[in-house]
Formats: sequence, C-alpha cells, structure tokens
Amino acid sequence: MPEKFKVAFVGFRHGHIYGLYNRMKESEQYEIVAACEENTEAAAEAAKQGVEITCTDFHEMMQQIDFDILAIGDYYAIRGSRAISAMVAGKHVIADKPLCTSLAELREIRHLAQTRNLKVGCMLDMRLHGNVNAAKEIIDSGRIGDVHAISFGGQHPLSYGVRPNWYFEPGKHGGTINDIAIHGLDAVEYMTGHAITELTAARTWNAFATFAPVVFQDAAQGMFALDNKCGVIFDVSYFAPEKTGFTNPLYWRFTIWGRKGVIEFNYNDPGCKLYLSGSESVETVPAAAGGSDYLQIFTEELAGADLPFGSNHIMDVTEKCL
Repeated sequence: MPEKFKVAFVGFRHGHIYGLYNRMKESEQYEIVAACEENTEAAAEAAKQGVEITCTDFHEMMQQIDFDILAIGDYYAIRGSRAISAMVAGKHVIADKPLCTSLAELREIRHLAQTRNLKVGCMLDMRLHGNVNAAKEIIDSGRIGDVHAISFGGQHPLSYGVRPNWYFEPGKHGGTINDIAIHGLDAVEYMTGHAITELTAARTWNAFATFAPVVFQDAAQGMFALDNKCGVIFDVSYFAPEKTGFTNPLYWRFTIWGRKGVIEFNYNDPGCKLYLSGSESVETVPAAAGGSDYLQIFTEELAGADLPFGSNHIMDVTEKCL
C-alpha cells in the first residue's frame, strides 16, 4: 500500500464534492495531485471555494497525470463514463451520488471492479447522522420488535436559479429518484439490517417545474420491500418550501413501525421520538455518535479490507435505486 494514495478530481458541478475535496486535502492518507473542470463557470466557482484547478481537459489529465483514485463530482449523467474510463485505466473511483445514471454503465463498473480488483466509493453520508444511528441502536436492541413498515420523505426545495443550471438541461440529470432516494435506500438497509429485495412501484412526473415539463420530472415517489417483507414507502420530490425562515421538520423524515413500537425522526431534530406499546409517555432518544463513514470504509477497502457498506453495497444499492 502506498504511503499516500494519489487522487485526481474531475468535475466540481455540485457543491457536495467540496466536502470530499476538503476531507482528502486534510487527510494524511491522500494526496490531491490534479483537479479538472472543463466548464469555465464551474472552474471559476471551484477556485472561489479554494480548489486549485490544474486541468481543463479530462482526457489530457488521464494521459498526463499519475494517480491512483479518480474522485468524481461532474454533472450526474457523465459520471458513469468518467468512472468507466478511470477503471479501464486501473484506477479506483469515488463519487458524489449518484455514481451513474444507467444500468448499463453500472454493469460495466461492476465488471471492472470485480475483474480488476478496484474499489468503488460513494458519498452516502446519511449513515453518519446521529438520528439515523440512534434509530439503528433502537432497532438493534429489539425495543420496537420486528420492523414491518417504514415511510420516509426526502423532499427538497426546487431552488430554480440556485441549483446548477444543468439540472434542467436535457440528458444531464438522470432522474429525481436516482438523485435523492439513494440516501434513503442506503439508510433503510443500514438501520434495519435488512436488504431491499423487491421494487413494488415507482412514479415520477412534472409538478412544480412546469417551466420544463419534458426535461425535469421533479415529483418522485416509490414503494419497495425488504427481505423480512417489511414495506417501505417514500417521497423524494422537489416539493419543500423555498427560502423559509424556519427549520424544516419534514426534511429527511423517517417513521419506522415495529411490532412493539414506532420510531420517528427527521434530519433537523435533536434525537428520535420513541412510541412504545404500553408506555405512558413519549421517549426522546438522543442522537448517537459514530456511524458508518463512507470515506473511512473506502480507505480501509483500499488497504485490502472487505467491509459492509463498501464497494459491493454501493454498487448493489445503486442498482436497486436505478
């Protein structure tokens, strides 16, 4: 294993990627050796965020720079081809979500990962949230019994004019379910310890984004089942109120129904509400520390480990979402 893994970044088209860039920049295990952005406006914004853009052509970077890992934050629909190009060249990859936008791309990514012993990371960070970990601890303890139903909402504001313009350009976004729901699918498997086995229904349509009815289907709902027959219903539409002066209590809201009780929490609450059968009061369970860190797992897999929620899980949950 090298003293430091050399990382090249391609694409700074979504703000999420700065989180990974800053973590790797501060890490003793990674060295950022290149940063590529082909879009002039995005390159200028990246520079404002403290990124030193070293290249404006991805293919030139691939040919001229020696690196071990490609980190991808480009617009969604090009991420799969970026990953495949890197893996063909023997590079590991880590990306902001989504990893790719088609099953064909994912099949090629999986094939390259398996045949060339390459690792695949993705910035699925909800497993680090304190309420998600508190809910996991409650479920693992058996306090609510077997889980039989879950509903979650991951509604976001549409924020037209604030979000990158490419969201609303043909062929660049790749779908609202693939964009948002993957965080929820990943969190459900993590909290319950059960795998998704069945897609029951999924629907997307144009609701708020009427200015682009063909290009952008901003409404997204679905239903799936886990391997213990638990049913899950979700809504990840771009329906949240815009620019509010209050903390949104509906942002990433989960309700988990067990045989002996119910857990409810949202992303912004300081803990989980626990409603137990036979109890005379509602219990507030504080947020829990720890969790499953996507970058730590990726780093350990590079060193030879085979971990839960590592490369295989990322490709599996991406496939289920697609």
